[in-house]
Amino acid sequence: MKRLLLTCAAIATLALPALPVQATDMNKTLRIAFPTDVTGFDPQATNDSYSGYVNNEIFGTMYVFDYYVRPVRLTGSIADGLPEISADGLTWVIRIKKGQFFSDDPVFKGVKRELTATDLVYTWKRMLDPKIISPNLWHIDGKLMGADELVAEAKKSGKFDYDKPIEGLKALDKYTVQLKLTRPDYLLTELMVQYNWAPVAREVVEAYRDPGGRIMTNPVGVGPYRVKEWVKGNKLVLTANPNYRETFFPTEGEAADADVLARNKGKKLPLVGNVDIRFIEEGNPRLLSFKEGTLDYEYVGTDLVGSILENGKLSRELAAKNVGHVRTMDPAVGFEYFNMEDPVVGGYTPEKIALRRAIIMAFPIEDYVRIVFRNQGTPASQVIPPTQTGHIANKPNNNRQDIELAKALLDKFGYKDRDGDGFREMPDGSPLVITKSSSTRALDREHDELWKKAFDLIGIKVKFNTQKWPDLLKQGRAGQLQFWNLAWTSSGTDGNSFLQLFYSKSIGQSNFSRFNLKQFDELYERAQKLPLGPERYALYKAMNELAGVYSVWQPGIFRYRNVLTQPWLVNFKRIPFRDHFMHLMDIDETKRPKS
Repeated sequence: MKRLLLTCAAIATLALPALPVQATDMNKTLRIAFPTDVTGFDPQATNDSYSGYVNNEIFGTMYVFDYYVRPVRLTGSIADGLPEISADGLTWVIRIKKGQFFSDDPVFKGVKRELTATDLVYTWKRMLDPKIISPNLWHIDGKLMGADELVAEAKKSGKFDYDKPIEGLKALDKYTVQLKLTRPDYLLTELMVQYNWAPVAREVVEAYRDPGGRIMTNPVGVGPYRVKEWVKGNKLVLTANPNYRETFFPTEGEAADADVLARNKGKKLPLVGNVDIRFIEEGNPRLLSFKEGTLDYEYVGTDLVGSILENGKLSRELAAKNVGHVRTMDPAVGFEYFNMEDPVVGGYTPEKIALRRAIIMAFPIEDYVRIVFRNQGTPASQVIPPTQTGHIANKPNNNRQDIELAKALLDKFGYKDRDGDGFREMPDGSPLVITKSSSTRALDREHDELWKKAFDLIGIKVKFNTQKWPDLLKQGRAGQLQFWNLAWTSSGTDGNSFLQLFYSKSIGQSNFSRFNLKQFDELYERAQKLPLGPERYALYKAMNELAGVYSVWQPGIFRYRNVLTQPWLVNFKRIPFRDHFMHLMDIDETKRPKS
């Protein structure tokens, strides 16, 4: 197997005189806002975006995409360089940098605790532990020699034996881990860009774990920041981790970034000592806070794009204040999923497929893009977005609104109004009611209004289950929601991350639809054995078609993101696979208004 290669265009490497090392400025605070609270701080047990933004900074990642280099390329972060991979692709050797220490915690009894290879062995076993129910089990499941037997024993006994060695995962020395794979894996290095592979200390887990074995409220990592204060539903304050390894600002990037690289040469990371994150659910107050200067950058909600753009350009009001604006397409898809285990909308028989298909055809996807997303997106014709390898260019969209065809389909399969109340019943005469779940945001209320009209047009009763997003996430993962909207964002370049959302072994983790089809699983498993290229992508196409045939999702949209930056925020550059690089940001206090 060849190591994953990411090509680079012209890269500026600065050869400047050595400057004195500049320490983190503890007098500076980066101020940002999230639309929802984090769900927790356990890197192996979380995978929602907002927890991820924070956990990246607390725990770090094994690898990272170079922030200023384009096209993107991988480089070591916790790891000391890219993996050393054997010719057959089955043996991986990963070395970690020396002198990395966990943030201080009473469990260490006053002794600085260094990260070792043994910590990685323990951490990666946590993803396998059935008790943890890791949402990213698919990253590692079935890939390590001897791991399946260990997992089977744990399922039988109810306890995972972390001390039992396995052939596929061992520490060769204090700073070196060896993986032995059951088959070559052509995306594993990219998966390790995610914080889910970041190390935790065993003594921290054993001291603070909940009954499920998770450490959701006691984060202790080797990343650039640590938690100073967390007021649930209100704010989260991070402060620089004094134990963070000696890491400096990047030295390579595009020629256009030469000034940024020169200005920051020799500066120790993180640059800013504190990060103040406020949880502000609605977009209007967040944008108002940005305009008032209390937020340093803002990912503007699609409902407010009209407030910041005029004819596609930044408004004169914001431009006059030297506000920066970046617009890019996310490596993401927003979708509605049906619970395939639900007695009403689930199942694989023709009449169940027809019901889901009719609901999909009832939805005005063009209006959704125009009204809810303010034209900051495009209707999704498939599962894999245009930013990813495996996307099918110019694929026709079969999910556009067609009310007459939807009604004809329902009639054909026996979904008819038998009692004359204007609403259809199930083919057996029992009530037909769809429960659409949604969060409490104004954006979701607009979304629900479109769905209500769509259901009315085809004569199906709908009711809405409105709750806070973190609560819905828990219920969705447990299979307790019938019909809900989500988005999935990739942290890498390949489309495989989106296809695993339909893989049966991801049920209870990332497969919220609980889709379970042997034909799909076989295609997915075949694809994992192939190198990146046309043969593998042909299987991607076949899987995409199967998901469409069974109408598992209303595919929704591929979305654009608009970011506003204050003139005093420096170093910001949009990278498509991660929204926040807090440790690289800096503040020019001479430009920030005095409070």
